[in-house]
Amino acid sequence: MKQQTVYTVSQVNHAIKLMLEEHEPFRNLYVQGEISNYKAHSSGHRYLTLKDKDGVLSAVMFRSDAARLRFRPENGMKVIARGRISCYPKYGQYQMYIADMMPDGIGALTIAFEQLKQRLYTEGLFDEARKKPLPRLPQTIAIVTSPTGAAVRDMLRILKRRYPLAKVQIYPVLVQGEGAAADIANAIAAVNRRGEADVIITGRGGGSLEDLWAFNEEIVARAIAASEIPVISAVGHEPDVTISDFAADARASTPSNAAEICVPDAAELRRFLRTADNALLSDMTAILQGKRAQLDALDKRRKLRTPMGYIQDKRFELEHVTGQMTAAIQQILAVRRQEFVRQAAYLDAYSPLKVLARGYSVVTKDGTVVASSAKLRRDDEIFVRFAKGGAVCTVKQIKRKC
Repeated sequence: MKQQTVYTVSQVNHAIKLMLEEHEPFRNLYVQGEISNYKAHSSGHRYLTLKDKDGVLSAVMFRSDAARLRFRPENGMKVIARGRISCYPKYGQYQMYIADMMPDGIGALTIAFEQLKQRLYTEGLFDEARKKPLPRLPQTIAIVTSPTGAAVRDMLRILKRRYPLAKVQIYPVLVQGEGAAADIANAIAAVNRRGEADVIITGRGGGSLEDLWAFNEEIVARAIAASEIPVISAVGHEPDVTISDFAADARASTPSNAAEICVPDAAELRRFLRTADNALLSDMTAILQGKRAQLDALDKRRKLRTPMGYIQDKRFELEHVTGQMTAAIQQILAVRRQEFVRQAAYLDAYSPLKVLARGYSVVTKDGTVVASSAKLRRDDEIFVRFAKGGAVCTVKQIKRKC
């Protein structure tokens, strides 16, 4: 009987690992599935499970590969993963080692765009309250774009035609490819540090989503939002929308449109000034005519033509009024004097002194007039007033009836 070979667990796991790695189709295959159990480890590695209705497949994506992703994987997202199948001997578990991953049915850049837009929107970076108004008559315009593209030539041509008074400063930057986003963000910050521009235009001509991607980078959106100088985003053509459009203070459909909304039309300004000049001249003419009519009316008045005669007339009027007032006052005083005499005679007729002069007297006790003997007591002191003088008396006898 042939002796059977006995393997250790580790030997079996390593043998399986070798078989999987030597199988050519498993070295570079594409797997379609739905992400579940997704976990982004602090080490930078990504752990997840790919599943469909009939099975699951464990997978891992190492940090170096995960850093190249243009979107953020999420549970429930359908993807196509590219990688190799191998076994992790320590646990005897086979899994997929993902080198690259793309969304299934929608581009990775589109997902990255929507994810960043939603995150910055939630943060409030796109709020209308943050946006600054564009200056009506900018003196200096900073353009952050490629110095060789057709876009910058179009903007310079339109700015010169519409508003030649403005000074234009070009800040040359990369607008696509590696390093373009940082270049754009640094240029916007440089314009702010110099503080010489009244408005910034940043953008480029049309292209694919990949070509325009620098303006979808977070670093550019934050540089635009942080700018103290108003920023106009002018990227691509009318249908193109970038993250910088949401972060900017104003969005232009094209670079040419940015130049148009950035400055007024000099021809329209001249028409406005002519209209305003005509209106001002008409108003001033009407005012002068009105003042001239008033002056003519004043010139016809006697007090201005012969002021001394006018003063003499007023002096006569004053003397006449003074005479009338004097007569009225004298009449009032006479009436008041007659009334005073009448009232004085009335008071004299009813004066108690008149009664005393006829031999009567007034008796008071403690300052109060005594009208009845009932108010007196024996030995009370009373004061008797006569027409002339008075006497203090003591009551010795009281007669109730006389």
